[in-house]
Amino acid sequence: MLAESQLRLMQLISPTLPIGSFAYSQGLEYAVDAGWVNNEEQTRQWIRGQIKNTLSSLDLPVMQRIYHAWKTNDHETILYWNKWLLAAREAKELHDEDTQLGKALLRLVKGLTISFPITDDVEWSYVAVFSYLAVEWDIPFVEAANGFLWAWSENQVAAAIKVVPLGQTAGQCILSEVLKDIPGAVEQSLVCDDDDIGMLAPGVAIASALHETQYSRLFRS
Repeated sequence: MLAESQLRLMQLISPTLPIGSFAYSQGLEYAVDAGWVNNEEQTRQWIRGQIKNTLSSLDLPVMQRIYHAWKTNDHETILYWNKWLLAAREAKELHDEDTQLGKALLRLVKGLTISFPITDDVEWSYVAVFSYLAVEWDIPFVEAANGFLWAWSENQVAAAIKVVPLGQTAGQCILSEVLKDIPGAVEQSLVCDDDDIGMLAPGVAIASALHETQYSRLFRS
């Protein structure tokens, strides 16, 4: 039988979680409009590239530090890395997405009558609140990180199906390839030193920034 922590992880990464992650494309919609991504292979490259080159060197290493800080009630470290992560968002749209998802997930935490230990007026990133629930629900970090990447990938594929557009089978083919990259990305994040945390994804940043003024769009900016 599955441990409760595994079931809780399924709950945490479920697309039915009421945080609104489906409303964002993280620049993908502009990339399609600009002709950078217009078929299954280019979509696969867009998603896999971000897992290998951005999420594994930014989001996950920061998540690891915040996760362990929640375990030891090290609020100073939590607040430091939360602020650091938000400062690393390269476009306003990416920053706003992170904080809106964080705010929505924190509302869910309170709605589930789970106490949140820091009551100061803090602009929370999604990663920080996600990490808190992972600790609260006794989800091991590696499992939480794998789930985090899976949920991110699934959301990107769902966005691509709408805007590229792609068929449902093509979307599942992409996910079947992408999932092979997830364990390696998590492993890479575990050995990432503080000085190596960060990313350089100018294409994503440009796409996200230009999406803010895109004439016609399905996804939130």
